[in-house]
Amino acid sequence: MQTAQSIIISCAGIGSRLGLGTTKALLEIEGRSLIAWQLELFKDVEDVRVVIGYQANDVVKEVLKYRSDVIFVYNHNYFDTKTGASFYLGSQHANERVMEYDGDLLVHPDDIRLCLEAESEYVAYSDKMSDDAVFVTVNEQGDVLGFSRREGDYEWTGPACIDREKVRYTSGNVYNQLEKFLPMPGIKIRACDIDTFEDYERAIQFVRGWRP
Repeated sequence: MQTAQSIIISCAGIGSRLGLGTTKALLEIEGRSLIAWQLELFKDVEDVRVVIGYQANDVVKEVLKYRSDVIFVYNHNYFDTKTGASFYLGSQHANERVMEYDGDLLVHPDDIRLCLEAESEYVAYSDKMSDDAVFVTVNEQGDVLGFSRREGDYEWTGPACIDREKVRYTSGNVYNQLEKFLPMPGIKIRACDIDTFEDYERAIQFVRGWRP
């Protein structure tokens, strides 16, 4: 029997590098907000948690257009913390296993299904695409061996899934939390991470590529 899991979508950040003056969750992509696309990916998951901070009220209103059963978690210190803190906060009292999903990430629907069906913990990665990437190194079996800001075989995009009891507080990034558990099984996915305006333009094309 597959372990029950919770989805933690981290939407607390300001998104300052993008330069559009809005949290990334509210970016419009092909007529829908980014968070709407993400919620669609997890429509069959019972426990979805959205961590909010910057423009929290606007994000709540947008989410409630699509789901009324989402659990909202506040990261009040969003200005001084990164995704690792939001993942920790969202994981409190969650199911036995937690999936981390960044609020600026789009993953191809077929590959999200692979992630949701995985029976073990994992780290997902993709071909290099983003302007400001964190890289991963993998072995021949596809296991993730390490993270780097300088070089690697692929790009770390998330999501990642680990046992809830392993999640510890950090003001840094999610990959900083994961490093102590490496090597971990890897899942190669098609994904687009939005950090810059150029990434945003790529995300629009990425979504157009999977729509019928």
